[in-house]
Amino acid sequence: MIYEGKAITVKALESGIVELNFDLKGESVNKFNRLTLNELRASVDAIKADGSIKGVIVTSGKDVFIVGADITEFVDNFKLSDEELVAGNLEANKIFSDFEDLAVPTVVAINGIALGGGFEMCLAGDYRVMSESAKIGLPEVKLGIYPGFGGTVRLPRVIGTDNAVEWIASGKEKRADDALKVGAVDAVVAPAKLKDAALDLIKRAISGELDYKAKRQPKLEKLKLNAIEQMMCFETAKGFVAGQAGPNYPAPVEAIKTIQKAANFGRDKALEVEATGFVKLAKTSVAESLIGLFLNDQELKKKAKHHDEIARDVKLAAVLGAGIMGGGIAYQSASKGTPILMKDIREEGIQMGLNEASKLLGKRVEKGRMTPAKMAEALNAIRPTMSYGDFGNVDIVVEAVVENPKVKQIVLAEVEAVVREDAILASNTSTISISLLAQALKRPENFVGMHFFNPVHMMPLVEVIRGEKSSEVAVATTVAYAKKMGKNPIVVNDCPGFLVNRVLFPYFGGFSKLLGFGVDFVRIDKVMEKFGWPMGPAYLSDVVGIDTGHHGRDVMAEGFPDRMAVEGKTAVDVMYEADRLGQKNGKGFYAYETDKRGKPKKVTDPQAYELLKSIVVEEREVTDEDIINFMMIPLCLETVRCLEDGIVDTAAEADMGLIYGIGFPPFRGGALRYIDSIGVAEFVALADKYAELGALYHPTAKLREMAAKGQKFFG
Repeated sequence: MIYEGKAITVKALESGIVELNFDLKGESVNKFNRLTLNELRASVDAIKADGSIKGVIVTSGKDVFIVGADITEFVDNFKLSDEELVAGNLEANKIFSDFEDLAVPTVVAINGIALGGGFEMCLAGDYRVMSESAKIGLPEVKLGIYPGFGGTVRLPRVIGTDNAVEWIASGKEKRADDALKVGAVDAVVAPAKLKDAALDLIKRAISGELDYKAKRQPKLEKLKLNAIEQMMCFETAKGFVAGQAGPNYPAPVEAIKTIQKAANFGRDKALEVEATGFVKLAKTSVAESLIGLFLNDQELKKKAKHHDEIARDVKLAAVLGAGIMGGGIAYQSASKGTPILMKDIREEGIQMGLNEASKLLGKRVEKGRMTPAKMAEALNAIRPTMSYGDFGNVDIVVEAVVENPKVKQIVLAEVEAVVREDAILASNTSTISISLLAQALKRPENFVGMHFFNPVHMMPLVEVIRGEKSSEVAVATTVAYAKKMGKNPIVVNDCPGFLVNRVLFPYFGGFSKLLGFGVDFVRIDKVMEKFGWPMGPAYLSDVVGIDTGHHGRDVMAEGFPDRMAVEGKTAVDVMYEADRLGQKNGKGFYAYETDKRGKPKKVTDPQAYELLKSIVVEEREVTDEDIINFMMIPLCLETVRCLEDGIVDTAAEADMGLIYGIGFPPFRGGALRYIDSIGVAEFVALADKYAELGALYHPTAKLREMAAKGQKFFG
């Protein structure tokens, strides 16, 4: 053994060839933490010191190659001074450069996922051979940063600037065939042949058949673009990428600027340019928020794994109530491999559900994400029915009928009588108490809420609601089924509106107050969209449906009368009474026309302004900052209450629920991280400035206590 550590070993194979193997002990994946980097330093030094070595192949002892840097260490590292962070970055890069500069050829065998620092390790090798099933990429921009182990330097010199800009600025994972096409790898083979292919390549390089020094040289030099080519390439790319990324996500454009700044330098000077820009991004609030989201997501996945231990396997599901929602649920289940019965009492409901599933599957075929054969298989996995004939074999039933407690209770009691005693019943309700619905059931322990968001195929969140009598097995099985459907489940406790809608209605409450002061809803939408929301509150109301919002508002007012009950008519009331239901009937706050692609396009409608005059209580001048505070303070305070009331277990789950469920701006990290970014004490003082607006704006006693103690929700 030439070197043996806890993450890396280097051993002799044959004829002067050695294998540098990544296999981090005690972990399911390989990652670049401090231990691994230190051992890579020691491994490279050991190889350099051994004159008998003629070539090196790099392999992994795990199913993945290297998933990237250890994000948990990022958070601490980013607290260092700029100078310390740059120095640490260049020290790490020296290891990769020394590996690249070895006096012998190197071949990297990519057996599985190689992302971020993992792929940067691959780029430091002379040759790369890749398994057909592996994926590679540089996803750092998704964390608000860009590659920091030489990715912005080596990739453009390996695959060309245009390709490198697309890879780095999009952050997408690339399959083996795509990687081979642009020259990111030199060969693609079946998984079983990977090591043999790597050995074959290294032998050819050792024998001189392949000139590894010539292959290595472009990575050490400046980019092969003249001044005109550079200007055309980089300026065009910056303009396009800035338009795609938007003003709140600087990393993709900064990555291009870094490649541009380093274009006329050799490797070592180019790495210094990369390190300086990397540190600048690492210190931004966007990076802090996006890395926080990544860590929150990991926490959620860990919690969901805990449920796997007691969950029952769902082999056959059912949905009650077809239509658009039922069809969406059926599509999601069938397309992810779980057959599903779709029951409705009307033939037209079933047809609508099948049409919805068929339309969604057809779109996947059109985009090349699914073969026609797989589409047929998925459609065949949806079995429409108007009777309970096959329900005796069902493992879970998702009830998706009209949002009316009496109707739901009748349907749930009916289906409970025909399913197995251990079958799980789940209600896709958005506001109705699960404990209330459970009163109609003989086996309430088998009943939970399973709240999907519309449109089902696009929205990643599923709220799994635990009622007073829901068993842990029922909760765990529903979580496992949601994961199987490709969703991100969050377990919440029962209350009106659960987590997401309970938090959303105070936000709409702030919107309602602004309209009462005569503020133009189009202006409000523009301010909140600039703040980072995918759509403003007026447009969101139209998309959700004014009737849905009207019903939900009444449920929330009944549940939390101290702060959510309203006096007099609101904007939602006048729209509802005028039968302006939003996109569903072509008029709400906006009117809707069909664009060239057949999609609804919003236009302002004088009639909406006329209707809103009746609810103005006083004309008040408000700034754009006021608009943000009117809407964000109630939303944030209600999120705090949900955490304090135990509706969610952790701040991470609360924030992820808002990101996944209502499109809270990811670069702001979620409501609780948003409070942290302002400062808890500063946020409390800000809320107090708006105290006259009512209880929605009054901080809780516990939040005031946190402010006094200088505490935060994260870190």
